[in-house]
Order: sequence, then structure tokens, then C-alpha cells
Amino acid sequence: MFRQFTTRILSRSTLAFPAAAAATRARPFSTDLPAATTADETFVESWKKVIPNIEPPKTPMAFMTPRPSTPSSIPSKLSVNFVLPYSSELSTKEVDMVIIPASTGQMGVLPGHVATITELKSGILSVHEGNEVTKYFVSSGFAFIHANSYADIIAVEAVPIDQIDPSLVQKGLAEFTQKLNSATTDLEKAEAQIGVDVHSALNSALSG
Repeated sequence: MFRQFTTRILSRSTLAFPAAAAATRARPFSTDLPAATTADETFVESWKKVIPNIEPPKTPMAFMTPRPSTPSSIPSKLSVNFVLPYSSELSTKEVDMVIIPASTGQMGVLPGHVATITELKSGILSVHEGNEVTKYFVSSGFAFIHANSYADIIAVEAVPIDQIDPSLVQKGLAEFTQKLNSATTDLEKAEAQIGVDVHSALNSALSG
């Protein structure tokens, strides 16, 4: 009965709004769109109509490489961009897999992964390339997984796990725990809780 009811509703909506139904069917997914151009063609065309004797200035799009189209078959490697506000750790690095500390749990990303956007929590980002595994501790950020086997990982802070001093982590955890216990205002409690969470994640990463 429920199936018959839903079928009637869908058929009625299609008959009542044929244009909307056609638009919905024709609407492409973002991963089905063609690769972006490297220049703002509309801006350049408009500029030449107004000032034909002067070369148009460069726009941000002029410095961007075209977005690769979605391949027909799954590639053997995952291309990873891993950037921080002050540096680029990986730039179009071809790897076998990355394991991301997503807010919903550890998430493994292989070539051909479905397009996804996920928030990062404090934890370990593992980059797997053959038999080599490089681990970073990330504080927070976002990961953008594209259908063309590209992954853009943006972190607020990140450091290779082998550069972390375990004694300083233990010291920081003790200090922030004490601050949390003695906090009297909401701001002090929030700041102390963040410190406890980050140092606890660091401690777990080092012990794991």
C-alpha cells in the first residue's frame, strides 16, 4: 500500500510539473561537470570589448590549473594535496591511500572514493605510499575528496608525528587538566577543555 501511494504521488508531481521534473533529471552532479578553464573567458571577452588596445589583467583563475575530469576507470593512485595556512606539505602527491581523522571516525580513502566533504578532528593523518607510512598529527580542518581520485586536505595545524616530544605532551596535558579543574568562568573552561582534548589526542597518537 505504501509503495502504491508513493508511486501515485511521484506520478502526479511529474504530470503537474513536467518542466521541473525534466530539470531535475537533467541536472548534473558536480563531478559530471567539465574541467574548469584556466582563464576567466567572460572577463577577458568583456575587457577586450571595452579596452581592446590594453591586455586584460590576470584574474585568480588564470593561475589555477584545470580540474582533471573524472576518469572512466579507477586510477591506481590517489593524488593528495595537503596544505596548512603557512605551508604546503603535499602537492599532487600520488599515494596508495590516506587515513583521515574524520569527525565521524577514522576514514580510509583509496583511489575511486566517492566524493565527500568531512571535518577533521584532532588525530593522526596517515599517508600510505607503498611500504612507507608517513604520519601527521592534525589539530582540525577539512578534507575534500573528489570523484576524480583527488583529495584536498586542509588543516589548521599539523606536525609529523616523529617530531613530537612525548614529555612535553604529558606536561601540557597535566597543565590543562589543572586549569580545567580550577576554571571559574565559561571562557576559562572552554580554553582549558580545548587544551585537554588536543593533548589527549596527542597522547593517544603517541601511545598508539
